Amino acid sequence: MKTTSLKGQLKNVLMSAALIFGFLFSTNATAQTIPAGVKNVVLVHGAFADGSGWRGIYDILSKKGYKVTIVQNPLSSLEDDVAATKAALDNQDGPTVLVGHSWGGAVITEAGNHPNVAALVYVAALQPDNGESVLQLLQNAPPAPENGVLAPDAKGIVYYDQAKYHAGFCADIPKADADFMYASQGAFYAKGFVTPITNAAWKTKPSYAVVATEDKSLNPIIQRTMYKRSNSKVTEIKGSHVVFISQPKAVAEVIIAAANAKK
Repeated sequence: MKTTSLKGQLKNVLMSAALIFGFLFSTNATAQTIPAGVKNVVLVHGAFADGSGWRGIYDILSKKGYKVTIVQNPLSSLEDDVAATKAALDNQDGPTVLVGHSWGGAVITEAGNHPNVAALVYVAALQPDNGESVLQLLQNAPPAPENGVLAPDAKGIVYYDQAKYHAGFCADIPKADADFMYASQGAFYAKGFVTPITNAAWKTKPSYAVVATEDKSLNPIIQRTMYKRSNSKVTEIKGSHVVFISQPKAVAEVIIAAANAKK
């Protein structure tokens, strides 16, 4: 009797162990079949700035496990900036969310055709169509009085008026930070403004967009019109032209949504 009972108990223990092992194996197998979100993010800055402005976004995304690459645009031409962005995309180990701010939107529109690009995110960014230049888009609504984009100098370089930089470009960040941004802005060559897009990636890639509602450098009317035309998934965030600096958490959430294909 005792032997039978012990055998029965042992049998029950083994069956339970088998069921638990089977459940764990099944759970792990299921987890492996769940597609992971995109883990690579490439950030492209605009004119009158450099890549350091992405620091807040970089910190948020890096802490969440994303591999973040920041492009330093030469700003010498559309072609040169696209080449710099494609070089960064070449170094990604898989699908990538490509993010552009301001002029960087034109860059990602062309560079976004790279096979590693899974989605595009436009942050208060220009989004030209095929055959369209940035200058054409900027003429679709009057500039704000605070806008300080100057005429090209003798070398064909466009700068932002220092007297208007804080109010017109980045009113919602501290003056000291605005002064640093002004001092570190790249030399943007005006020919980039008149170079048309040849192959707009947003026509074939999922696109997301942030409208900066208090933008004095890129009229929000232009932003909404572009993003409606492209059928981008739009998020409106209260902020200046550098909304990604003043509201990094809100902008990072849009990038994460793109990475998770929440379109």
